[in-house]
Amino acid sequence: MPSTRILKADPNQPDPEVIAEAAQILRGGGLVAFATETVYGLGADATNPEAVARIFAAKGRPSTNPLIVHVADRVSAQDCVMIWPDQAEILAEQFWPGPLTLVLPRSRHIPDIVTAGQNTVGVRVPRLDVARWLILEAGRPIAAPSANRSLGVSPTLAQHVLADLDGKVDLILDSGPTTVGIESTVLDLSSDLPTVLRPGEITMEQIAEVLGETVVSLGHAAEPAKSPGQMDVHYAPRTRAYRVERDNLPKSPIIGQFAVLAIGGLPEGWNGPGNSFTSHGRLFVTFKPIYASRLLYFWLRELDLLGLDYLIVVAPPDEPRWRAIRDRIWRATRPW
Repeated sequence: MPSTRILKADPNQPDPEVIAEAAQILRGGGLVAFATETVYGLGADATNPEAVARIFAAKGRPSTNPLIVHVADRVSAQDCVMIWPDQAEILAEQFWPGPLTLVLPRSRHIPDIVTAGQNTVGVRVPRLDVARWLILEAGRPIAAPSANRSLGVSPTLAQHVLADLDGKVDLILDSGPTTVGIESTVLDLSSDLPTVLRPGEITMEQIAEVLGETVVSLGHAAEPAKSPGQMDVHYAPRTRAYRVERDNLPKSPIIGQFAVLAIGGLPEGWNGPGNSFTSHGRLFVTFKPIYASRLLYFWLRELDLLGLDYLIVVAPPDEPRWRAIRDRIWRATRPW
């Protein structure tokens, strides 16, 4: 299988020739992986069913899991949907370009394969210039789920994409690490109440404040799913991964080759009385809250390379500001 090419692209001032080459691949029905502010996406022409089918084949993604469509601006977003309510206009004005996906009734321009046969589609305008320039140059909306094997850990570096999809994608645009590090917030505006289908950097509380109305959270997987990120198992490393709450740490010794990933720092008493851990080659990885989303997937991938028996993730507190991180941890791990 031929190796995938990688081209460097400045995230904010990409070389026009590089963007032109990538856009030509997309217009020709090919696949291009590129960074947004959230994670690296695997892009195809959203109006070309055959090209979109290559996304599902490359990722091993089930056809029942819809894709998000990325556009360059609000006008292009409106071309992808049948209805553009006042709520969408208010939110786009406040949060676009940025990590907010709006789910609305789809237009005839978006084929069934993109939406898993449903009558709604998720659209967003990415913040990163390299992504918007690529979409503009391609001249069409780009369907782009995360550029990794299905259900696995999302990529925040070009090398992550290469590790998962080498030979399955035509080109990778390497613009360095992503800055947000987790996927966009997905908000369903086709329901009676604005409903968060997937939490992200933009919180439910922020959305409610901007709209001046009640916003609810789905809280469980919908059938059929209206957006990505609703499967019970998702974002998972290959290493067996377990989650523990900060106020319910294991009391008995833990034996074997393992690592501890403590989100926001180690809890008090982790190694104190009543927590007599023993291990072989134990590794602690901690980071401050400000870096949590940016580093979560990076460390899940790094620890996955160590050949450990298992990974223990200490979840952050059950608070609104941690909602998105806890969602990703919950889907990537099993309870201890």
